[in-house]
Amino acid sequence: MKKEINNKRIIRGWSFYDWANSVYPLVINSTIFPIYYALITKKGTNDIVHFMGMQFKNTALYTYALSISYLFICFLSPVLSALADYSGNKKSFMKFFCYLGSISCSMLYFFDAEHLWVGILFFMLATIGFSGSIVFYNAYLPEIASPDRQDSVSAQGFAMGYIGSSLLLIFNLSMVMKPSWYGIQDSGMATKLCFVLVGIWWAGFAQVTFHRLPHRHQQKNRESDFIRKGYVELKKVWKELETQGALKIFLFSFFFYSMGVQTVMNAATLFGSKELKLESQQLIVTILIIQFVAIGGAYFFSWLSRIFGNKQALVFAILIWICICFAAYFVYTANGFYLLALAVGIVMGGIQSLSRSTFSKMLPQTQDHASYFSFFDVCEKMGIVLGTASFGMIEELSGSMRNSVITLAVFFIIGLVILLFVKTKNKIIQVKKFEAS
Repeated sequence: MKKEINNKRIIRGWSFYDWANSVYPLVINSTIFPIYYALITKKGTNDIVHFMGMQFKNTALYTYALSISYLFICFLSPVLSALADYSGNKKSFMKFFCYLGSISCSMLYFFDAEHLWVGILFFMLATIGFSGSIVFYNAYLPEIASPDRQDSVSAQGFAMGYIGSSLLLIFNLSMVMKPSWYGIQDSGMATKLCFVLVGIWWAGFAQVTFHRLPHRHQQKNRESDFIRKGYVELKKVWKELETQGALKIFLFSFFFYSMGVQTVMNAATLFGSKELKLESQQLIVTILIIQFVAIGGAYFFSWLSRIFGNKQALVFAILIWICICFAAYFVYTANGFYLLALAVGIVMGGIQSLSRSTFSKMLPQTQDHASYFSFFDVCEKMGIVLGTASFGMIEELSGSMRNSVITLAVFFIIGLVILLFVKTKNKIIQVKKFEAS
């Protein structure tokens, strides 16, 4: 274990998974797929689609599909992560979900106006693959970095993800805008090929991570009754959380503010397209602005946490998010949307990176990191379920996404109030002293 802590080669390998899988949230969740989806499902001025015998607003169906995907992974990931801790096969579970996600992205090639179910099904499976692999990926953080380095290592991962995904997005954008450069007939076919490239990029670069990440040295009893053992492990972790007051309060806070963060990330493109009538190129430029600014944002909040502490840095980030939500309600121009994108970029990378490393620092001494990170993941995913579902419902009931944006501000405010009750120690939230084992 000692030689694996703060090993530069292992840390770079771990960070490479952010490089590999971040193309999913950027290309599939935030840019090319939602734009393609909106075009495919809109007929003239009509944005109503029929799915499974019911009718929905096309954007509402998109957010509902996200909600159902994350709800599924919420129920699945705790059991799988507990099984991974028991069997010592954390890497194998991570591989399974990685390949599920990457193959599903490639299968979006077959999505068109006549096959709405193909788009919804494989979009949901890709989401499940991405979310499932992240549980096990995050669980490696306390195993490869000492507490004093986890903020910077976490930031490094997010920065790698922003850079890698932006490079592929720029290439994909050139394909969609200039298909003739690549011998492609039209932008529609180019868009479909982008989905295939996402799958290849994701699975291909993940091999670097799988090659370098260590296997668990200490494995638990490999009995066949893994399901029962998994639930026993979950019960054990839940009881331990009962004694970890600050950790439990932090998880409640994270649940609410992450609800806002993730919903903004998943719905921003739809908001720009539907409320502001922005063109596809304008939306993608906006997302690129967010990506590159987020690189600096991740490192900025890592630095901020060293100076003022994790809690104070998170409070500052949440306050900015609250301002962003209220400002979005009054934005009606492309320039205003670009300014919001700059603000989102600064805090998006920072709050995600700092939340992951803060939780990692607060963990008790344990070898069952996957089980603990499954609770962290469940908080995030349940937040996405409620956030995206409420976003879609409020839009359908009120007829405007602007009202949905105000709801997100409420989530951030609740998360902020709860965070204020988390006790700090020496500026950093209960950081345990590192002792190499």
